[in-house]
Amino acid sequence: MFGISDPGVWMTYVICIAALIGCIIYGYLNWNKDSDDDGSEY
Repeated sequence: MFGISDPGVWMTYVICIAALIGCIIYGYLNWNKDSDDDGSEY
C-alpha cells in the first residue's frame, strides 16, 4: 500500500494519526472549560 511494505512504518503512521485525532478531541472537549487558576502565581 502506497509503496510501503514494512509494518513498522505503517504502525508509526497509524499511531501518529491516532494521537492527532486524540489531541483534536481533547482540545475540542476542553476548549472553554474554566480553569481554577486565577492568574496569580505569587
